[in-house]
Amino acid sequence: MVDNFLRDKPVAIIAYGEVQNQRRSGKRPYEFAAEVMEQLLNRTGLKNSDIDGLATHMPTAEAGNTFYTNTMADNLGLQPRWTQLTDIGGCSPMGNIARAAAAIITGQCEMAICLASDSTGTTGVGHRRLGGYRQEFMEPIGFQGPPVAFGLLSHAYDQKYGLNLNALAQLAVTQRNGAIGNENAIEQFRKPITIQDYLTSRVIAEPIRLLDCVMRCDGGNGLLITSTERAKAMGFKNLVYPISYSEITNFDPSDPNPDITETGFSIVGPDVFKKVGMTPSDIDMFHPYDDFLIAVMLQIEQIGFCNRGEGGDFILNTDMSPNGKLPLNTGGGQISAGQPGLGGGGVNLTEAIRQLMGEASGRQVENAKNALVTGIGVIPYFRNWGSSNCMILESS
Repeated sequence: MVDNFLRDKPVAIIAYGEVQNQRRSGKRPYEFAAEVMEQLLNRTGLKNSDIDGLATHMPTAEAGNTFYTNTMADNLGLQPRWTQLTDIGGCSPMGNIARAAAAIITGQCEMAICLASDSTGTTGVGHRRLGGYRQEFMEPIGFQGPPVAFGLLSHAYDQKYGLNLNALAQLAVTQRNGAIGNENAIEQFRKPITIQDYLTSRVIAEPIRLLDCVMRCDGGNGLLITSTERAKAMGFKNLVYPISYSEITNFDPSDPNPDITETGFSIVGPDVFKKVGMTPSDIDMFHPYDDFLIAVMLQIEQIGFCNRGEGGDFILNTDMSPNGKLPLNTGGGQISAGQPGLGGGGVNLTEAIRQLMGEASGRQVENAKNALVTGIGVIPYFRNWGSSNCMILESS
């Protein structure tokens, strides 16, 4: 694996922006992106002409638009010298930070905006076309949607280790408590739930319950990133540095009958720590990608916070509130704040940056100097998720 090109903090995030997640807004991704960019410009005093790099994910609402970055630049009044369209689902927002960092370091641009906006709550997902194994193997037999895939995954985990529903319930309650104080969370989720609420919630795809599941919605978030030298020369002092990054796509393709409980985090988790000389015990906050609660538990195990099969006990014995030993998804995560599009990731990333800038009013983690953020992308046929990534962020 290549050396850590982020080790010496060559780039810095100078601002973040986020709009409130909504169920059915009637808007398009461009409108949310414009609102996010307005926040970024107001926060920094910059103009859109100061931005010469544009990175975005591929929103489901714009599936099939082969000129998406061009169209986005036109809507935002940008004239970028470097663009990036990343399509690794929930890994894309962090992947775009790494790609923008590489572009800045190599002189392809100086100031990049990284955006993630979508409106599947308004447009739905029926217009998208996912070929290959989905059309051939999954859809004809009714294997439709992530809940079915995660139900299968949960069954496999239960048979191998035993699935502790009380631990998943505790995760659900912890994240919902974060959403209550998050003004950008979907409004209907800003109310408490109990362990019993989780255990009695409707079963969607056994053993997946309603309160295991993320809700796709409309929304957007983004950030500005530039070289650390330039950020300081411009007078920005409250900076967040990406200091280590690791990514893998199409995990374990050589095994035709893989262990569905094994994920790419078994590789990128240890790697992201090794690159910067850290261990899981050095992490002040954990912001894992959460489309389903079982995914959070698998990440806890395979990144290295505990051994495989011990995730349930770890969750039950660890205070994950903002005042706890390992604060987790302090803004509610996607499950309790909403996931813009089918592949989000930006919600948890934005919360990590907000925390490191000391601006998470009412849920601020005291003395937090770093955060581990993760992403997940695509659910293949009878395999675990295809893409996994990890990024460690550090405050200035």
